[in-house]
Amino acid sequence: MRVKMCGMKTIAAARAAEEAGADYVGFIFAEKSRRYIAPETAREIVRQLHRVQTVGVFVDAPMDTVNEIAELVGLDYVQLHGHETADMALRASRPVIKAYRYGDDFSAEEANAYPAEIILVDSYVAGAAGGTGTAFGWQEAAREIARVTKPVLIAGGITAENVGEAAAVFHPFGVDVSGGLEEDGEKSEAKIRAFMEAVRKSV
Repeated sequence: MRVKMCGMKTIAAARAAEEAGADYVGFIFAEKSRRYIAPETAREIVRQLHRVQTVGVFVDAPMDTVNEIAELVGLDYVQLHGHETADMALRASRPVIKAYRYGDDFSAEEANAYPAEIILVDSYVAGAAGGTGTAFGWQEAAREIARVTKPVLIAGGITAENVGEAAAVFHPFGVDVSGGLEEDGEKSEAKIRAFMEAVRKSV
């Protein structure tokens, strides 16, 4: 099971994620997010990483901006976390991860038709694009999400304590974690290591 650790703001946190065995690290380029990072800062972090793949998270940004930042930072993927159309995704210069919020008219058919390499399913909280730290109704959602034919990342309230349950319910391609790695709003290297330990025990 793959692991994406999102909301990286420091080289120490990104390196800790890479060393612990994360497959992807994510950088938030939506300025309204408390986890926002300037593209120039993200570029400096990416230059010091070796194995882990990098993802830029955008919310309804113009695709020209998405592509410019992807090029500047040296991203491997772009994650579209708003209401971006399929036509917008087709203009992306990097492979696309498309995020949906379960409970916000999510449908497997739409996810399957969308031009993305990976589908991410997050929890729906009215007025929030994501990163809420809230889990959705996993048992209720499992049947619909199982109909998605593309690789699926499960997000929303994932922690070291419940990642085993997420793995058992969804058997997903991977999980996406952010708030579950934080202490007082900042990434904790100890929590990063503990999360990867829990993942290894769950598979």
